[in-house]
Amino acid sequence: MQFIDEATIHVKAGDGGNGCIAFRREAHVPRGGPSGGDGGHGGDVVLVADGQLSTLLDFKYKRHYKAERGEDGRGKDQYGKSGRDLILRVPVGTVVWATDGDQIIADLGQPNARCVIARGGRGGHGNIHFKTPWNQAPRTARPGTPGQELTVRLELKLLADVGLLGYPSVGKSTFISKISRARPKVAEYPFTTLIPNLGVVHLSDERSFVVADIPGLIEGAAQGAGLGHRFLRHVERTSVLLHMVEAHSMTGEGREPMKDFDTLNAELDSYSRDLAEKPQIVALNKVDLPETRARADEIEAEFAGRGFELHVISAVTGEGIAALLEALWRRVDQHKRLASESKPNAPSESIL
Repeated sequence: MQFIDEATIHVKAGDGGNGCIAFRREAHVPRGGPSGGDGGHGGDVVLVADGQLSTLLDFKYKRHYKAERGEDGRGKDQYGKSGRDLILRVPVGTVVWATDGDQIIADLGQPNARCVIARGGRGGHGNIHFKTPWNQAPRTARPGTPGQELTVRLELKLLADVGLLGYPSVGKSTFISKISRARPKVAEYPFTTLIPNLGVVHLSDERSFVVADIPGLIEGAAQGAGLGHRFLRHVERTSVLLHMVEAHSMTGEGREPMKDFDTLNAELDSYSRDLAEKPQIVALNKVDLPETRARADEIEAEFAGRGFELHVISAVTGEGIAALLEALWRRVDQHKRLASESKPNAPSESIL
């Protein structure tokens, strides 16, 4: 399945039905009076967050959506039927933006969250509402009002607890395939991963958290270099960032992990100050290589001097991964506890 995380759609709520002009004409009912019913209300356009979806692919092929119109009123005091709401299901984590500005209409960050983005029109009154002692046979009715119509931009932000960052080919895909059932493409060339990958990590005592692997993050990503600028928003909701660094590249050339770490942090800061201020843990990968193991103590001391927690691991052999996952869990659990204490329960439905 293709990974589509942006889509622009045009929605039109249903128009209201027209009111009816009618009079009772029945045997043995003299002077029956007006009997025109009201028109039905138009259907709303509603977005619902569906936990079974992971992409906005459906909205790539169909861009226009219209809810059902309300029926017109009829005689014999019969009101028109209201139009059915149009339910559009989107992945959890979808943000709805108005295309005519930078206004957020809704943020569907919880499963089953709902947002009415276009209200249906109201049904018009039939002539039964216009009868007065001085006008007992009104020939007046009101038309239904049009439903709201607008264009919105859908933007998906993956819901993950841990954001996995690093230069291309540092071993992120191998790492996420080792700790979860995610199976991203792994190869010995840069930019192997072209889309974000989500992996669910299961620990003992039924503990679990979600890791998002963000591909193609290089220097200049915030300005559009590489692929990272497209996917940085997917780590905005994470609790902690895991930076993966290496001491030797796949070509055998030495790298400076601290320099790479600072470069990526500068990109995060350029993209979003809040993103750069998230808790961070660093993992030095490929310790199975003799060159990396020889420098491990030196690099660990360098990061400790800056106040960052460094874990020496090997995504291939599994060395050090268990301790790293426990450290990540502690940060994730701490973040969730603080969030539950500081935030009240949010309403499950929002209305434009």
